[in-house]
Amino acid sequence: MTSTAAATQEAAIPHKTISPWMTFMFAAACGLVAANLYYGQPLAGPISAALGFTPAATGLIVTLTQIGYGLGLLLIVPLGDLLENRKLVLTLIGCAAIALIAAAFAWSPALFLLASLCIGLGSVAVQVLVPFAAHMAPDATRGQVVGNVMSGLLCGIMLARPAASFLAEYSSWHAVYILSAIVMVALAGVLRAVLPVRIPHTRLRYAQLLASMGHLALRTPLLQRRAIYQACMFGAFSLFWTTTPLLLASPAFGLSQNGIALFALAGAAGAVASPIAGRLADRGYSMWATAFAMLLAIGALLLAHVSGGGSTLALVMLTLSGVLLDFGVQTNLVIGQRAIYALSAEHRSRLNGLYMATFFAGGAIGSAIGGWAYATGGWNLTSWIGVCFPVVALLVFATERFKK
Repeated sequence: MTSTAAATQEAAIPHKTISPWMTFMFAAACGLVAANLYYGQPLAGPISAALGFTPAATGLIVTLTQIGYGLGLLLIVPLGDLLENRKLVLTLIGCAAIALIAAAFAWSPALFLLASLCIGLGSVAVQVLVPFAAHMAPDATRGQVVGNVMSGLLCGIMLARPAASFLAEYSSWHAVYILSAIVMVALAGVLRAVLPVRIPHTRLRYAQLLASMGHLALRTPLLQRRAIYQACMFGAFSLFWTTTPLLLASPAFGLSQNGIALFALAGAAGAVASPIAGRLADRGYSMWATAFAMLLAIGALLLAHVSGGGSTLALVMLTLSGVLLDFGVQTNLVIGQRAIYALSAEHRSRLNGLYMATFFAGGAIGSAIGGWAYATGGWNLTSWIGVCFPVVALLVFATERFKK
């Protein structure tokens, strides 16, 4: 991974710049596509009842989508270093649209689960778009651009669940998937018109491309560290957002589904962290910002720990803890992406796929542990375990030589 290779790869974009309008388009596209991953969470109950899922199989509605996304990170995202990027993005979005239509009109659990898997696979378009945007950005503002794009992605994640809940409340779960498919088709048309052509210079076969990811994972210490940091942070994020709906629906708070949806909307405020983090990284403050993000996550989860009492003040404190946690997690994410994208333009999609797959696994672990902890020891145990995730990240970070 040399600077010469990086310069050659950047030359694939005729004018190495990205306008505010284009940055907004990348951010909006990432948010709209990423939302597909989360529509099934609040709709699992109605879908299960309509299609005849057994209680044990209902959890697969979300799990299959996540499995598809995880497979796509490792098997499809690396193709961004091999295939023309615009065509790859449009193909993936088209596949997502077809899968959404299949989910909307599925008549059996098996067909719906297959569609869910394909929704996850198609939604990895977002992780082709992010390094695509990084390629278009000058070195001096790459962190800012990546941060702005990632703020769109986080908004999509945070808004998908309440949007699906509200729409299903006044229509049906079928309408959620149909509307999203229409949005995907429209988005593909817009991106086809505005995205430039980017042809990577990599001349590897697909098998060689995948094999090179193992080499990158083992021989890139910065990637390893940043992936571990974010896996811990995202584990805390997933634990919090998996279990807080259970807490809010419990007798302690007694919120309705719409009330829980409004709580999730408040969490989207953490998206403002992305552009701030990007600017800090561009100015050389990555180490300081990383430490701040981890300490902020620890503080947010300690605040959440004392917010399980069910009072109005407790609800306010829990909402604030969600915003602060999202702020910390998103800050660390963007700092990490800025760092790994600077390693090599030629390997950017593969590095991104490895980074995302690692912290995505951390999120899956956080969700699983969160569900177990809440069932076993309630909010008290759950929140203490949540604190442990960023503490581990901070301890690992402390072994890194601190520098501005």
